[in-house]
Amino acid sequence: MEIGKIDQEESFLKYFEMKTLNSKDGFLGIPKENFSTNKVLIIPFGLEQTVSYEGGTKFGPQKIIKASHQVELFDEELDIEPYKLFNIKTLKKFTIGKNYKSWSLKLEKIISDTINQKIFPITLGGEHSLTPSVIKSMLSKYKKITIIHIDAHADLRNSYLNNKYSHACAMKRCSDFKNVEIISLGIRNISIGESLYLKKNKRKIKFFWAKDLKQWNYSFLSKIIKNRNVYITIDVDALDSSLMPATGTPEPGGLFWSDIIKILKTVCKKSNVIGADIVELSPRKGLHSCDFLVAKLIYKFLSLKFTKKLNR
Repeated sequence: MEIGKIDQEESFLKYFEMKTLNSKDGFLGIPKENFSTNKVLIIPFGLEQTVSYEGGTKFGPQKIIKASHQVELFDEELDIEPYKLFNIKTLKKFTIGKNYKSWSLKLEKIISDTINQKIFPITLGGEHSLTPSVIKSMLSKYKKITIIHIDAHADLRNSYLNNKYSHACAMKRCSDFKNVEIISLGIRNISIGESLYLKKNKRKIKFFWAKDLKQWNYSFLSKIIKNRNVYITIDVDALDSSLMPATGTPEPGGLFWSDIIKILKTVCKKSNVIGADIVELSPRKGLHSCDFLVAKLIYKFLSLKFTKKLNR
């Protein structure tokens, strides 16, 4: 191993000393440390403060991590064990905070520390209202960000139930940032107010409606994200409710596994993905398949992000 790689690894270990789980207890349950310059931090952030239908998002991160220990590390499509391509660590569970200011500042600090250490952050939600805080920190490093927003809902309300930081307002709060553009995919639930806002902001926000899935133009998607700094946010209710009932607001008519993988392949191949979150899993007793699906989706995403085969 090169000396430079050892130095980088020691720096990574020292910075997060006492803050991360042992690799066998963290995401994927890897039996030993991997020495790689591709560093990934899993951030469990079980936020649950503005849910408006069924709750349970605060339990999402720990269920995902537990289920990830059952994910097969070999990828038959890539014909490799992708986990060897990145050094992955998982933050220990920590107190989030009871109000918007406290939890938002904490998450912003975590993200800032992570990207300043040149570590790739993946936040496990928790509700979708966490995404604007991540983007705020990301903008301290990247002048312009394109958000790939995979969701059943537009999340463009300016306020919901008298709360402008509701999970139903996540993309509106992101669109408030000057240098942010949003591409939303899988949308099939939108209010009249959100629809009017979308029509007025077509240059900044583009929709790929779920109803038009068979006609989606992936060449157009590739063109508008090419070489851009892209942040991916996935609300699990983007998936069809038959596949993902374990979420607060399940929606019929959604995406399936092959659909969301096609999106991720396109984005990882054409753009510079700078971070991601996956939110709104509300674990249900007896539905461990939903926890497993999310865990496997995260691993597949990381595999696509860091494999060189996509560039062939």
